[in-house]
Amino acid sequence: MAAQASVNPDAALRAYAMARFADGDGALGMAVAGYREALKQDPGQLDIARRAYIQALESGDRALALRSAVLLDQAGALPRDGTLLLIGEALGRRDWTAASSLTDRLVEEGNFAFIGPMLQSWISLGRGAYVAPTLSGKDKFAGLAQRYIDEQIAMQALARKDMATAAPALIRAVAARPGDSAALRITLAAQLSALGDRDGALALMPEKDANFAVARAAILKKRKPTGKIGAPMEPAQGYARLLSRLATDIAADNAGGALALRLTRIATFTDPNGEEVHLAAARLLTGSGHVKGAVAEARLVSADGWYGALGQAELIDALAASGERDAALVLAQAQTAIPGAGPDRYVRLGRLLADMQDFNGAATSFRAAQALYPEGKAPWSLLLFEGSALEQGEQWDAARAVLERAAKIAPDEPVILNYLGYAQIERRQNVNAALALLKKASALKPQDASITDSLGWAQFVTGDVDAAVPVLEKAAAGAPADPTINEHLGDALWSAGRRYEARYAWEAAAVFAEGDVAQRLSAKRTEGWKPEYAAP
Repeated sequence: MAAQASVNPDAALRAYAMARFADGDGALGMAVAGYREALKQDPGQLDIARRAYIQALESGDRALALRSAVLLDQAGALPRDGTLLLIGEALGRRDWTAASSLTDRLVEEGNFAFIGPMLQSWISLGRGAYVAPTLSGKDKFAGLAQRYIDEQIAMQALARKDMATAAPALIRAVAARPGDSAALRITLAAQLSALGDRDGALALMPEKDANFAVARAAILKKRKPTGKIGAPMEPAQGYARLLSRLATDIAADNAGGALALRLTRIATFTDPNGEEVHLAAARLLTGSGHVKGAVAEARLVSADGWYGALGQAELIDALAASGERDAALVLAQAQTAIPGAGPDRYVRLGRLLADMQDFNGAATSFRAAQALYPEGKAPWSLLLFEGSALEQGEQWDAARAVLERAAKIAPDEPVILNYLGYAQIERRQNVNAALALLKKASALKPQDASITDSLGWAQFVTGDVDAAVPVLEKAAAGAPADPTINEHLGDALWSAGRRYEARYAWEAAAVFAEGDVAQRLSAKRTEGWKPEYAAP
């Protein structure tokens, strides 16, 4: 009989305490090391295993995540996404029996039941007895599954060299993701190219678009994709793409950032060589604040490969978020200098320049993005970006003209109406017209705290204090930590004679205020409201 591992509760407690402190300070690497040691010293502690599981997924420590998941599973305490992790491991081992059994369990658990038919289909492909996934109209999650099934059918059909099935499915799959299809297009094009359908592959990737230049050039030169890009899709790869797509959608819907992060990490564990999976991981890690991991994931995408341009875009965002703005700027400028650079590259550069306080450069970049559209066809969002940069760069007259053009293009877009209206209220210009814009914006988006604040402040500025106070109270209830909203509320309350409540609102505003705003709030709390202390 094998010797049982010794348990050291005191050492486990010390390591666990260290991990919790590191966790609270945002030191993810130290936290993971602590949880790993604590679990080693006392593997029977479920609290340790739970923490270790979550942190291992966030940090990308596959071994610790799997070890924790096994311990939790044995105790009947595995989180539902843990079943997804175990499925990925089974698919990677090509253990179709275990994968199928775990998929049945996944369906019984309910949370991710809608992916069951697609998973079982991949498993049948691995077994060599393929059965296409089908959705039952009686399944309450059929509509959700429909968002993913065409992509899965296309990849499975290409793996089986079934071009007749693949062709319509891939067209539907691409059409279903109009704003997020570049990586999918490249993946499907690589599969088609490897099967000899060069025309079909080229048709998936727009001409004169720098994001597809490397892939198109390789296909035109009759060079097949290198590495695993064009190889027949394995079940583990297809599953990883399904998870990363699901994670991306969850994050976009603001339905659960932590869950999206865990799913994307499971995807990278399942297919560690999948560049498309690493692209999604980098994007989600940047969005969730795990910037070091985002940079690492983006750098796993070959800069000169088929996905290279997309990987560089994610790297720019990750570097900027991590504070390496100069490095991000060099890459962003290089990306716009490439022939065929699209609007997305100029927007990325413009936003980076704006973050670096180069508002003139940002405005120029946003105008360059607009110039890539036919005359008068640029999206209103690009005009808003340009107007915002000009306004922040203290070129108000030019900014106002651009913002008014945006409002003409999209007269019912609350974001534009709010920006244009509030900017004029700040400057005490055209206050009645600005108030009308803000009333319309608020009617279009009544639950937006920022827009509600703009309306309330405009009412205050125009002298309607009685109307302003309840509107600003609603805004503060919707965004209780916002210093601008709380300061506005405090000023209105003071004017309404509610002095105690005004000081309370200013106190709340001061918690997150900085610089001149903090000094102004301090003066208000001490001396009360005076004209020279009025919020802008």
